[in-house]
Amino acid sequence: MFYFLLVYFMQINASEIKSYESVHDQKLDSIYISEIEENYNIDKVLHAEPLYIDLIRDLGARKGEKEWNFGKGLTDNVNFDKYEGLIEYEFAPIDRLGLEIEVPFTYYFTQNGKANAPKSKINSLKLAGQYSFYVSIENSTSLAFGYIHEFEINEFDKYKDKVFTGNVFNPFFVAAKRWGDNFHSLIYTGPKITKHFGNESKINLNINSSLHYMIPGTRNFIGLEVNKEFLNNQFDATFRPQMRLGIKDNLLVGIVTGIPLNKEQERMSTFIRLIWEPHNI
Repeated sequence: MFYFLLVYFMQINASEIKSYESVHDQKLDSIYISEIEENYNIDKVLHAEPLYIDLIRDLGARKGEKEWNFGKGLTDNVNFDKYEGLIEYEFAPIDRLGLEIEVPFTYYFTQNGKANAPKSKINSLKLAGQYSFYVSIENSTSLAFGYIHEFEINEFDKYKDKVFTGNVFNPFFVAAKRWGDNFHSLIYTGPKITKHFGNESKINLNINSSLHYMIPGTRNFIGLEVNKEFLNNQFDATFRPQMRLGIKDNLLVGIVTGIPLNKEQERMSTFIRLIWEPHNI
């Protein structure tokens, strides 16, 4: 008899603990979401944004927001290792408009003494803008369009001939929705037109999709970003499992792993993004 009573009370206690944890998590979610979405004159929906192909400021950006990004990545190719880096500054001069300037660079190390790797270089100067034209707290949905322009830069030893080698034109569209309090989905897509001076234009279509789960009451998340590219009737994709961790209230770190669908030329990759949001002065 005592045994059955003990089991019964243990079940009740476990049920109460589970119920308390569920209610506690829901309160944390509600408090954090309300900090982002309420008490402001301009609407903004909390979204988890991808870490590899990131957005130009938050969707529904508010005037005065700003952010620095520092990225470092490593890709294992068949004959050489490719190291990527970027320095990026984002800011919102008015509500819902985000602007960005980015300088990406790449340097290479050959494997097994082979000397067929590309030359290290500053890739380009990137200027971008993004406007959120639809922000609905009721539907937990945001829509935006934007444009990225890249001025492609020559290799270091060819600066005397010319510094810039071409342009990349990249209009894009973004749709994001939060499902409940924790699950986030996003689609980022648009054509990329590359025009090197003296050559014909090359057009490819990028479709980037992502799904994230945000840890209750925090800015931390885990998720998957899939970068898909269509070029000359060929399809390629890279799967990027990722996580974001908050170090301080205005400092986060994102960690990304890249798994290419086609591994003939490119193998596994890693990417780390440090995100710093300076406090408004």
